[in-house]
Amino acid sequence: MREAFALSFLIRVQLPDSPGTLGAVATALGAIGADILSVDVVERVGGVAIDDLVVELPSGRLPDVLITAAESIEGVEVDAVRPYAGVLDTHRELELVEEVAAEPKTGLVTFTEGVPKIIRAGWAMVVGAGGEGSHRLAASTAAPDMRTLDLPWMPLARATVLDGEEPWVPATWRELGTELAATPLGKPDRVLLVARPGGPMFRAAEVARLAHLAGIVAVVLPD
Repeated sequence: MREAFALSFLIRVQLPDSPGTLGAVATALGAIGADILSVDVVERVGGVAIDDLVVELPSGRLPDVLITAAESIEGVEVDAVRPYAGVLDTHRELELVEEVAAEPKTGLVTFTEGVPKIIRAGWAMVVGAGGEGSHRLAASTAAPDMRTLDLPWMPLARATVLDGEEPWVPATWRELGTELAATPLGKPDRVLLVARPGGPMFRAAEVARLAHLAGIVAVVLPD
């Protein structure tokens, strides 16, 4: 039985892409009382795997113990640890596309709210290019309450990771160490912006996944 007041965390780890390594990490985490709820392979390249682990940790334990336990395994590095309150189903893309297609008039709001749950981001926002800067078209829960943004990279030709230290990034985002990525949503002047305050950084495979999802949804969204 899970602890009544257990807290969930998302851990992103880099580890050797070899048999037994992930199992060793799981054993080390279990030894400190952490319960692994899900594992999502983010990327595999050059003999290294990037995995996201969602774990529960008993209340009162500091998340630092997760880093110590994971990195006790040779070759393992923890990229980031952050509280996690999202859903655990990593295959919600089709469900989200179906929701958007069922109600296209409200599809933009539905899509923007659903994206962070799929790619494990803190928030998402759809912005459109205008005569006086970019303006918000839709935003998810927890997104900053900003109606206009100065986005010098708009319009956007292709999905990309954005530099969170650039001058255009609001100071509050920089203070939180916000990682950013963006992709066109059907056209270069309508863009989906996603953020992870405190990280981890967006990997190439995640950006490709984001672009693919945006491309599918754009087909059923109204212009």
